[in-house]
Amino acid sequence: MLRMRHEVNGGPEVLFAEEADVPAAGAGELLVRVEAVGVTLPTARKVREVREVREGSEPVPFGGEVAGTVVATGPGVTGFRAGERVTGLCFSDAYAEYAVLPTAMASRIPADASAVEAVALVRSGLVARGAYEAARVEPGESVLVTAAASAVGTLALQYAKAGGAKRVVAAVSSADKADFVRGLGADEVVLYGDADWNGPYDVILDGVGGDLLGPAVRALATGGRLVAFSSGGGTVEAYELLVRGASMIGFQIRAIATGKPDLYERWLRELWQLRAAGTLRTAVHEEIPLAEASRAHALIEQRRNLGKVVLVP
Repeated sequence: MLRMRHEVNGGPEVLFAEEADVPAAGAGELLVRVEAVGVTLPTARKVREVREVREGSEPVPFGGEVAGTVVATGPGVTGFRAGERVTGLCFSDAYAEYAVLPTAMASRIPADASAVEAVALVRSGLVARGAYEAARVEPGESVLVTAAASAVGTLALQYAKAGGAKRVVAAVSSADKADFVRGLGADEVVLYGDADWNGPYDVILDGVGGDLLGPAVRALATGGRLVAFSSGGGTVEAYELLVRGASMIGFQIRAIATGKPDLYERWLRELWQLRAAGTLRTAVHEEIPLAEASRAHALIEQRRNLGKVVLVP
């Protein structure tokens, strides 16, 4: 099978394709013939992370979101069978024609949905739902979403609109994304360089982090809440929160998946129901051949995507 790897840290140029044996499903695992792989900014950032690479060490695999068809089940698996279509989070070699998926991170794809739609909806949708839930948004409040043209951002905008927010504002990096995010429900669009982001806002859902955390906190209303769910890091001055009586909340979907599996399953069911009702729409920027993963990473890093970038083996 074909898979993508990297042996050194760097930009998209360090990715390479290689032939490898098809893996075997271990205990509690599914072997999936991959039909779609979701590309995320955190994955691209990990390629650039500086870390020790020992001589003779194995090339580094990519974890990530996959969707496809189960071709084999490992020992002890009872909830899935060969032939079923599934999606989920794979911790090793997701950028491949076949992937091993833990059953704890797998869920079935409805018959009327494609594999590409599944990777565009499930993980990003669960993050958007969780961040929105963590913010405790009340009907009539104002909500700003950063990275609004990203896969998570597009769904967070729709959650805010469906939840009864009085004012839903999209924050993006460039003006050429404005029409796109307006089409997904944004009432207004601001650029990161705009003064005060046309605030204040009751809630800010932040998918960027880093240097944008400061402006985001300053755009909060009295008693406002900022939910940070990106991998971008960053620091916040406690005084900025203090003078606004505001709060900052961290959110990670993995904590829900491992710590509150019943809630995770409920959110997952609701996600597909909202999709079936037309309340949530996925946005796919481009389907890119697996062997061109470096181009997908470059697109993500340059923030040129409008919605999800998907690799197709």
